[in-house]
Amino acid sequence: MEYETPLFFHVMEYADRADRDVIDMVSGNPDWEPPQALRDGLHEYADLEPDQFQYPPSDGLRELREEIAARRGVDTEQVVITNGAGEANYLAMARALERDRGDEIVLADPVYPYYPGKTTMLGGTQRFVPTDETGHLDPADVRAVASEETAAIVVNSPNNPTGAVYPAETIEALVEIAEEYDAILVSDEVYDHYDLSGTFSSALELDSEHRIVTNAFSKSMAITGFRVGYAIFPPDLVENAKSRHMLVNVAGSRPSQYAVLQALRETGPAYYEQNRELLRERVETFTDALDAAGAEYSTPQGSFYVLARFEDYPGTLENVERLIDEAGVAGMPGEAFGDSRRDWLRFALVTPRVEEAAARLATYFN
Repeated sequence: MEYETPLFFHVMEYADRADRDVIDMVSGNPDWEPPQALRDGLHEYADLEPDQFQYPPSDGLRELREEIAARRGVDTEQVVITNGAGEANYLAMARALERDRGDEIVLADPVYPYYPGKTTMLGGTQRFVPTDETGHLDPADVRAVASEETAAIVVNSPNNPTGAVYPAETIEALVEIAEEYDAILVSDEVYDHYDLSGTFSSALELDSEHRIVTNAFSKSMAITGFRVGYAIFPPDLVENAKSRHMLVNVAGSRPSQYAVLQALRETGPAYYEQNRELLRERVETFTDALDAAGAEYSTPQGSFYVLARFEDYPGTLENVERLIDEAGVAGMPGEAFGDSRRDWLRFALVTPRVEEAAARLATYFN
């Protein structure tokens, strides 16, 4: 079986080799501070007894799972701590396919490239449903492709790369479709703290045995390197997920989980709101410059990405490399996210140099 390396790595390596200063707008690594309580938790951890430097429970520190369960309104036994949201989605999609209800995974287009990649790795087949011009998914379109072969419907809200935030009625309709076809809705909610619209709705608000919710602290606490995520499974699906997690990972990082627990307990809403406000300012700065450059663009309702289309400049890998060489701005080619946004480029607003990048783009395209 052939696995395709995601284009993220190619673009980042190309930008690193560039013979000039390049502003990185490729990867979703928040550039702002993590919670102070997280730093304090790490310092505290360093002085613990040696037994605390050994394997944690495979499914995660009990206290962290309890904290997540209490916040999300589920039973602790439904929560599995994972190696970031990436592993959480892998476990969720694997459980959906292991049920032998079909081998098709329904995905939105544009799509976060790791979903189709995981589908291939797990032996599934992709079925793509185009979103509308704002990035929203119409449940009627999903229903039109759903069948007895549908193992899972995978959605991401707030969305990467479109910035769309799916309203409650969309999530509810998708759960109903999953129930109708005995499939699983996998709801990746890793950007839930970056809802700029006030319309985000979690699939956990619906009581169903046909949905798995995944999340992580990578984005919300600006700690992508800590690799602490989680998945919340229906009771009848969780045990096999724990077994697969144990066989693949043995366990996660105890110090990372310890620090995240401290931060969860001690970080108030103000931390998250200040980061959303910073993001709102960056969206305005960047889209103003895109206006000046005569570009068409998406204004994100959530997450921290902007899709932009420049006249006669399709979103190919070749054009991304050209933009790095000639403008000093690194984005992602639209073709990396599927067929429907091939003419577009995606930019991540997680750099303090957003204003400078915007000015470079405006100059380059004028």
